[in-house]
Amino acid sequence: MDVSKEARLKALTEEIAALLYEETDPEAVKTLEGIEKAVRGHLLEHVGPAIGNFLSARAAAPGVDGIAPSRASSAMSVSVNVKGNVWG
Repeated sequence: MDVSKEARLKALTEEIAALLYEETDPEAVKTLEGIEKAVRGHLLEHVGPAIGNFLSARAAAPGVDGIAPSRASSAMSVSVNVKGNVWG
């Protein structure tokens, strides 16, 4: 990754962290274990699914060369978030 992309990624990551911090119980992040659980929870509930959906949509869209989507991107999938909600 080039330097400008790394800088942009860092800035966006800090912005996301600030948003997620506002949604985190202050008592939950007083220990390293609590911080790890909060980070993991936010990644599983918010960040990971958004990145997965983005990559899936990109993979399913025909490319510039007109190649059809792969079988993996067109297969039905079901996801479960940390609260146990299922969507597909």
